[in-house]
Amino acid sequence: MVAAARDGDTDSLTALVSGSHPHVRRFARSLCASPEDAEDAAQEALIILYRKIGTLRATGALATWMFRIVRNECIRRSRLMLQPREQLRDRLVLSAEDEVIRRLETGRVVAAIAALPTDQRRVLIMRDVQGCSGRMTADALGLSTAAMKSRLHRARAAVHQALTDPSEEGGAHV
Repeated sequence: MVAAARDGDTDSLTALVSGSHPHVRRFARSLCASPEDAEDAAQEALIILYRKIGTLRATGALATWMFRIVRNECIRRSRLMLQPREQLRDRLVLSAEDEVIRRLETGRVVAAIAALPTDQRRVLIMRDVQGCSGRMTADALGLSTAAMKSRLHRARAAVHQALTDPSEEGGAHV
């Protein structure tokens, strides 16, 4: 049947496509992020099969070829999900006013953190800026986990207060 489809027999090709669809769909569901993406990937794979069956060299390689097409289509779809956010970020151009506001806000945050007591500032920087785990932060600073969490809570509350208090012009007084 594969050889006949490869040679252009429409009935054989139709039988191959309809017979392959459940297997292709099941495989796509195991790889794709959503059922909709899986269905789209399976359909795309069957369209590629229909268009390019003539390029298949070995008749026994049909299943491998189909699964490779499905896998590549699922990977392509997952990349497309990430791409719009990255393109939007790349295209986003701040106006001069937006850039000034961003820098002022950054300055306020830096000033609020700098005004913290040293023990709170170290915990806040390790956890929220450097992304260290709680256990790693506590160990590095020679604290118990509870003491680290307490200092982190106080530091976050002080920074939040400095940034939300309208009477604080520069945000540096914590």
